[in-house]
Amino acid sequence: MYALIETGGKQYRVSGGDVIRVEKIDAEPGSSVDITKVLLLGKDDGTVTGTPLVEGASVKATVVKHGKEDKVIVFKYRRKKNYRRFRGHRQRYTELKVEAING
Repeated sequence: MYALIETGGKQYRVSGGDVIRVEKIDAEPGSSVDITKVLLLGKDDGTVTGTPLVEGASVKATVVKHGKEDKVIVFKYRRKKNYRRFRGHRQRYTELKVEAING
């Protein structure tokens, strides 16, 4: 069984036992999180698609840890104009372990 979920503006395909990195969620490590934005459920007898969400479906996950991704460097440059801009960005993430898919 698998599910297609949406969190942080992105979509993820998850199964039981998967560990995924999503946009930062305000929850303590070790706590449980229920994701109710389930777009699709894949079962043995076929798939169930939502319009836009599947009614009564949810994914239960546990927060493993929080962290930051690798630095992304943004460098803007215009030749002969003495224009240089240097920026760095590290996106925060939450690592989730999918425990169960209900629905």
